[in-house]
Amino acid sequence: MSENNIVNSNAESQETPAVAETPGAAHVAAQAVAEAAPEATATKKAPVYVQTAHDDFDWSIDKRNVAAYTKDEKEKYDKVYDNTFVAITDGELVKGLVVGLTKTDVVVNIGFKSDGLVSLNEFRDTPNLRTGDEVEVMVVEKEDREGHLHLSRKQARITRAWERIVEVHKTGEVVTGTVTSKTKGGLIVDVFGMETFLPGSQIDVKPVTDYDQFVGKTMEFKVVKINEAIKNAVVSHKALIESDIEAQRAEIISKLEKGQVLEGTIKNITDFGAFMDLGGLDGLLYITDISWGRISHPSEVLKLDQKLQVVVLDFDDGKKRISLGLKQLTPHPWDVLPATIKEGEIVKGRVVNIEDYGAFLEIMPGVEGLVHVSEITWANTPINAKEFFKLGDEHQAKVVTLDKDARKMSLSIKQLSEDPWSTIEVKFPQGSKHNGLVKNITPYGVFVELAPGIGGMIHISDLSWLKRFNHPSEYTRVGQHIDVMILGIDKDNRKLQLGHKQLEEDPWNALEETFAVGTIHEGTVIRKDDKGAIVQLPYGLEGFAPNRHLNKEDGKQIQADEQAQFMVIEFDRNEKRIVLSHTRLWEQVKNDEKQAAQKEARADADKTRKAVKTIQAKVEKPTLGDLGALASIKEKLKQEEKEGGGEAPAGKE
Repeated sequence: MSENNIVNSNAESQETPAVAETPGAAHVAAQAVAEAAPEATATKKAPVYVQTAHDDFDWSIDKRNVAAYTKDEKEKYDKVYDNTFVAITDGELVKGLVVGLTKTDVVVNIGFKSDGLVSLNEFRDTPNLRTGDEVEVMVVEKEDREGHLHLSRKQARITRAWERIVEVHKTGEVVTGTVTSKTKGGLIVDVFGMETFLPGSQIDVKPVTDYDQFVGKTMEFKVVKINEAIKNAVVSHKALIESDIEAQRAEIISKLEKGQVLEGTIKNITDFGAFMDLGGLDGLLYITDISWGRISHPSEVLKLDQKLQVVVLDFDDGKKRISLGLKQLTPHPWDVLPATIKEGEIVKGRVVNIEDYGAFLEIMPGVEGLVHVSEITWANTPINAKEFFKLGDEHQAKVVTLDKDARKMSLSIKQLSEDPWSTIEVKFPQGSKHNGLVKNITPYGVFVELAPGIGGMIHISDLSWLKRFNHPSEYTRVGQHIDVMILGIDKDNRKLQLGHKQLEEDPWNALEETFAVGTIHEGTVIRKDDKGAIVQLPYGLEGFAPNRHLNKEDGKQIQADEQAQFMVIEFDRNEKRIVLSHTRLWEQVKNDEKQAAQKEARADADKTRKAVKTIQAKVEKPTLGDLGALASIKEKLKQEEKEGGGEAPAGKE
């Protein structure tokens, strides 16, 4: 260009002088400065600067640059030059060009002063990556410790994914994700290349227990929750299902009517019934509406995920609670009762319920009959239905009454056999002996069964001749066998009077002399209370000793299990009672000793009295000495009479 052919006079005028071409000129000048420096330092004078050959050179002018630019051109070229360097910041997302591939890294040019390296692992989703491809990366660090540009495609994808997730959360858009793994409480889902959390409760509308079946599946989700602070998102597949169900539910509710038959699927089974999915709408099939017959648990008839036809029985005003029925789709069994079931016929049934008053037998599903306790056996003894019947057992029974309108039936088990009481005198005559089974025990007696339907009671007083029991359980137990004698027959009331002690002779007649009042026997105290003690005597007899008759001579009392002698102070054969006393023994010994002493004193007094009378008869005229002797004898007699309990006889003076 002609305008650029300008001669630079400054450059020409500043050609290098000849002195500059002298090789040692600069060195000489420098040496002169060095030599002058010590002297200047020593004298502390101002430094002297020596001008060199190029100190006056204008570095802004280059004689080789023969071109010059206008101001506009200079600004234009400066701008182009500046644009060749991209201004970037850490965390920024930029577009880059793949300029090279190694075994471990991808070289990316983002227009910065140096290229960046990205690990090849971050491009696993793009196996066909080639040089020249454009990729988006994030500037992690413009310069790391080694001065390298640090880029990351993974961080760029996560950032872009988070931006899209936030956007779809606002719009409610449905997204597609891939379940990558299972974690505690749910699943990890890859959405837009970012990991999100799918709780177990948000997988499906019905409970899910096996999470592994979803790993690797691609499904649709809705973003239901995000956390900006930690960049975490929660997705839900259940929300999509519920939205579809809600549409179906609205359609079903608009057409819902009582008596309408719908198809549903069992989704949950409980003790009280089953919940059914009616296509977006839930209904309850109560246990009593499943079958006309009795069932203890719905699982006996229903299974999970089973499809059934059901009828709508009722629903509330908001149509949120729907009662369903299954048995109502078939006729009531009482309405189609077979002609073979009638009064007098023998039927077979299963025990489905037991009450105190009897048991219910299910003849066919929905048809039950009651066996009252009075129809179990011909015996007139109390029967416990819960001991006779067991749930699930089968029994044959005779139909006694049948009312189809009221849907009631009474059954009888005992009428399957002949009434044994009609010929009771033949097999069980009065006075006959038998062996029976103890069926029940009450405070007043023992109920014994002699044959099916035949039994009677042994009164507590008829158990033993010798012992008195507080309760029959002291003598026998339920389930034991016992020998009895028929004491009486009450055919009208179906009762037998039984006895056990009557099998032996009454020993009290023979024992009356052995245990007469005043006899002494060896006995052992077996029980003791506040009133007294029960004493075991010979021959199996028991006696009673009141408390005051248990005192010993030393002031103590006889205790339980202690052996001692007792005196019979009362014997009552009719009441079968013997009253004993230990105290009476030693008290009687003392009385006997006292009476013997009194008797001996009286004998001595009589002897002395006779001697006095003899002396008085012989003496006609007593002397003073004799009178003294007589007075002494008289005083002695008075003293003896006093000790002997008598009174001294009046003597002659």
